Amino acid sequence: MSAPTDPYYTAAQEDRCGARTKLMIPATLRASGGRAFQSVVHDLSISGFSAASINRMHEGQMCWLTMPGLEALQAQVVWWDNCIVGCAFSELLSPIVHDNILQRYSHLGVYRPAV
Repeated sequence: MSAPTDPYYTAAQEDRCGARTKLMIPATLRASGGRAFQSVVHDLSISGFSAASINRMHEGQMCWLTMPGLEALQAQVVWWDNCIVGCAFSELLSPIVHDNILQRYSHLGVYRPAV
């Protein structure tokens, strides 16, 4: 992984300390060199997601996640277990985009206090 001063590295470490938001978002997932297939995103954070994967995916493999109303998001496979894949986004998801997705697909709503 990158040096500790890398913003992605720092965010990924922070994300591991907090729970990802559990939800169900219909999506398509495409592994590098493969065909897109229907999937469901099970949890989401600004740094990554887990989703259903009918195809075996391998650690380090590049993939693209497309959720309704968004462009494809590039990610890298971190783990695959029993038809569930965990991936890290290549670029952190904007907190605004993240909050909009949560508002649309979770029953919890999102509140981000002003600092």
